[in-house]
Amino acid sequence: MLSQADRAHAELKAALGHLLSSGGKRIRPAVSLLTGRMFGANPDRLVTLGAAIELLHTATLVHDDFIDGSLMRRGIATLNAQWSPAATILTGDFIFARAAKLAAETDSVAVMHLFAETLATIVNGEITQMFTRNGTASRPEYEQRIYAKTASMFVLATGAAAILSPVDERVMERARSFGYEIGMAFQIVDDVLDFTGEQGTIGKPVASDLRQGLVTLPTLVYHDLNPDDPDLASVLNGNRRDGGAIDRLVANIRQSGAIQQSMEIADSHIQRAMDILEEMPDNPERGALQELAGYIVQRSL
Repeated sequence: MLSQADRAHAELKAALGHLLSSGGKRIRPAVSLLTGRMFGANPDRLVTLGAAIELLHTATLVHDDFIDGSLMRRGIATLNAQWSPAATILTGDFIFARAAKLAAETDSVAVMHLFAETLATIVNGEITQMFTRNGTASRPEYEQRIYAKTASMFVLATGAAAILSPVDERVMERARSFGYEIGMAFQIVDDVLDFTGEQGTIGKPVASDLRQGLVTLPTLVYHDLNPDDPDLASVLNGNRRDGGAIDRLVANIRQSGAIQQSMEIADSHIQRAMDILEEMPDNPERGALQELAGYIVQRSL
């Protein structure tokens, strides 16, 4: 990944180094590598694919931080905290381009097609989110949003790895389904942690999504349990200036059964993922994917 900026401007090379040194779970390339090895894919092509996927993810984070005005990520200053808007956006564009180059180096038109479709899905999801923030309290809309934001990248990780493997279309489809299930669970857990974490730990205000007008699963479940809550109605109608109403709503969501029900939904996605893995070759990579799926709903960050 670092080598993708070897012939680029020194500032671009420094920016990529800064982004990659900030850490992260690297869970998407791990899923891709393990899926491909489980199916017997060529290891070199899998490494190239994993690097492409992680660079794609990195590029989306650069643009996300710019759009959201975020100044910190993982305790480190974001690019837009240090650079002009133009330089930040162009850096994200450069990383997108290098990710696409790596995807092409897998020598698979099908992988390139899936890669391009995934990027289009992510961008379309961001645009949809921008225009539907206030008054949105629909479970199907939420599921579409988190598929576009997160699960689509996991589908890319598993689906592309399967494409590079000596397996038939049915197995490819099951691999994509596995990616969908763990991706949906991953984002639901993130949304739960947004409510249950402490500001000093998660690096942003508790319930930051809700404070920005973005309704996630814990709020949707709470809405089902308490449809007449006046604070909830106020926030859903776009009133985010009343800090007291938001604080009361966040406290009520944290103390209600909404958190537990949201985690049960995440668990159901993981159980379906585990069932899919039972159909796959019994080898150490499958065991690692089972452990990884369990980690998704057990993590605290």
